[in-house]
Amino acid sequence: MRVYVPATLPALVTLWDAGGLGPKPLRGYAVTPTLREWYAHGDLEELEDAAMSDAARASLRLLCQDPTAPRRRVIVAADVPDDFVSWAADTDRAAVVIDATLPLATIAAVHIDAKEADADIAAAVTAMPAADNGDEDAQFAVDGAEGHELLWYATQEIPHVVADIES
Repeated sequence: MRVYVPATLPALVTLWDAGGLGPKPLRGYAVTPTLREWYAHGDLEELEDAAMSDAARASLRLLCQDPTAPRRRVIVAADVPDDFVSWAADTDRAAVVIDATLPLATIAAVHIDAKEADADIAAAVTAMPAADNGDEDAQFAVDGAEGHELLWYATQEIPHVVADIES
């Protein structure tokens, strides 16, 4: 099953240095029965895009918790055996719990905001708590961040991305 794990740039450095993502359990996002029901007319690609969007929003929340992290959303896409994935018992329609660490071999790609998105991501991080409480103006700032396309990086590009972060 393809899962999308929200992260930050410092977490990506840690992932690379450690040779994987952990410890378990990990929270991720995937095509769940609830997501299929909500988006009944979507094909698999559209459903995966919806799951990745939920992961991108979770990445914003991680950035709220780390004021020193560069203001870019990071999503780690991994292929995980179905036996290690269970549906999360909460309100996120695509949320899953991964009962495994994710070695580099399971990682299919990494998705990261372009540097040009930094200002909008920073505004969204600042606005996220208010948006979660129903503030429409704050939600507008969050929506502005979500309008940015995430760049796709193959696994073999991670060392170059990490080197750029560390320099």
